[in-house]
Amino acid sequence: MNEEHPQSESLSTQKTLIQTLAVPLSIVIAGALIAGAVLFGLRGNTTPPTAVVPNAPVAQDAGGTLENMKPIAQDDHIRGNPDAPIKIVEYSDTECPFCKRFHETMKQVMGEYGDTGKVAWVYRHFPLDQLHSKARKEAEALECAGAQGGNDMFWKYADRLYEITESNNRLDPTELPKIATYVGIDVAKFNDCLSSGTYAEHVANDLENAVATGGRGTPWSIFVAPDGSKLPINGAQPYEAVKQLIEQNLKGS
Repeated sequence: MNEEHPQSESLSTQKTLIQTLAVPLSIVIAGALIAGAVLFGLRGNTTPPTAVVPNAPVAQDAGGTLENMKPIAQDDHIRGNPDAPIKIVEYSDTECPFCKRFHETMKQVMGEYGDTGKVAWVYRHFPLDQLHSKARKEAEALECAGAQGGNDMFWKYADRLYEITESNNRLDPTELPKIATYVGIDVAKFNDCLSSGTYAEHVANDLENAVATGGRGTPWSIFVAPDGSKLPINGAQPYEAVKQLIEQNLKGS
C-alpha cells in the first residue's frame, strides 16, 4: 500500500528497530500489529479515522484535557488573523522530522485559508529533551528572533530553521546565528539573547502546557472551532485531512 500515514515523535524515549534486510513475512506482520495508531479527532458523531504508523513510537495514553490549553493571547505567535473563526494551536519540536513535515502542511493551510482570514496558526514550543537535546535552545532562538523583529520575524526564523534542519538533533548550533543573518536581524543582539537564557522559562511553560493538554508526542495540535470547542490533531496529519476538518467546521459556523 502506497498510502503515507501521519506520524509523530514520542515523549518517552523508545527504541525502534528498522530492518533493511529481507525478513520473514510473519515478522513484518507482527511489527505492523504493534505499531502505534494516530488519532485525528473529527467533529460530531463521525468516527475518527485512525492510521497505523510503521516504525514509529507507540502513542501513549494522552491523559490531561484539551480544556487545559492556555488561552490564546497577544503574546502568542500567531500567523494570520488573530480573530479568525478557526485557530490551530501547534505544540512543536524543531528537531522532530514529523514537525518539519507538518510545518509545510500548515504553510499550505495558511496559503489557502490564512489570506482570507478563516484560519489562524498559533505556534508553541514542545521540545522533546529525551530525543532532541538541541530543540530547547532552538526554541529559545525562535523567541530571540521574535523579540528583536516582532511576530513576522519569529515566523521568518521558524520557516528558515525548519527548511534547513535535517531533524533528529542534527542541526549544528552554529547555524542559529547564520539563520539570524539570513532573516535580517542583528546577530550580536541575537547571540546575547540566546546565551542569556531569557526565554528558557517561556519555552518550559509551553512544554508544560502541551503535556497538560494531553500531548505525548510531536507535533501535537489543538483545533479550536468557531464555537470554541477543541479537537485534537495528533501527529503530522496530511493537508487533505486538515482541510477536511476546516471545511467541515466552516460550514457549521
